[in-house]
Amino acid sequence: MVEQDLVLAAQRGDGAAFVDLLRPRIDRLFALAHRILRDVDGAEDALQDALIVVWRDLRTLRDPTRFDAWLHRVVVRECIDDASRERRRMAKVRALPDVEPAAPDSLLTLADRDQIERGLKRLAPDQRAILALHHYAGFEPTEIAAILGIPPGTARSRLHRAHQAMRAALDADARLAVARGRSA
Repeated sequence: MVEQDLVLAAQRGDGAAFVDLLRPRIDRLFALAHRILRDVDGAEDALQDALIVVWRDLRTLRDPTRFDAWLHRVVVRECIDDASRERRRMAKVRALPDVEPAAPDSLLTLADRDQIERGLKRLAPDQRAILALHHYAGFEPTEIAAILGIPPGTARSRLHRAHQAMRAALDADARLAVARGRSA
């Protein structure tokens, strides 16, 4: 009920309520943006742009209880838009800092993480977004559907296709590694 009151106050233009509403969510939103964009600066820019959109359009949110889903949808869409714009420009190569996942990945070795990073880089931004929402942020397909504003069946099929694309990217990376091993 307190959250709903904060949303309503922020909708009326209360900046302090808006800050109080975002404070507990901002780190997780940044981590999600970083998982999608694979770039710290890009994630910061996309998150900042998304928060501007959220502040500007908050009055249009009809159901204050849906704030979290709406907020995630705005962040994901901004990340996908930024990634699409970036793809049209020259590719940048940067080392990524280690960001802690929502769940511990103690079973993953450094080589496994490197392989996953390479696989994710081969995916389209919308595929990275749905995988990040599911595997990193821990959302179920029905929650992802609400966040993205799509039917649950569409969310499940997009998640399935993203998993297939990731498998294909990992297989291609493995074949490339074998080919390099033969030519060395």
